[in-house]
Amino acid sequence: MSVETIEELFVDELKDLYSAEKQITKSLPKLAKAATDPELKNAFESHLKETFGQIERLDRVFEILGKSPRGKVCNGMKGVLEEGAEVLEETEKGSTVRDAALISAAQRVEHYEMAGYGCVREYAKLLGQNEIAKLLDETLSEEKAADEKLGKVAKQVNPAALQEAAA
Repeated sequence: MSVETIEELFVDELKDLYSAEKQITKSLPKLAKAATDPELKNAFESHLKETFGQIERLDRVFEILGKSPRGKVCNGMKGVLEEGAEVLEETEKGSTVRDAALISAAQRVEHYEMAGYGCVREYAKLLGQNEIAKLLDETLSEEKAADEKLGKVAKQVNPAALQEAAA
């Protein structure tokens, strides 16, 4: 499909985000299972619940637009999640180093999402879609909060990983 207008770009990028969120719902349970730090495990589990809410919000956005969310695969998220999955093969099960690597992988996901939601929110504003802009802003705020939570967990996990490696 050729994207020629800002409206088409808006819908195309929303479909991309929808695909990304669907992929994330399959990945987060694996990350939660692999995490040993209780705060990290909790962060993954709570963000999974949020992600389902974000998908519902996107469903509402598509309903407002009279469009279908289907028809696009987010290859960018697919790649980011594949890299994150490699962490499980490259790190020792149950190690704090694995937790540190999981945080790094998860923050890459959050940053990808923040970039996407920031763009589509601005498109919505530009197109006078204020209700949609509010919905997208709510999701963007959740993504930022998830990233901050992961950053706080990293401040505890990373020094422990350093100590574990030195032992």
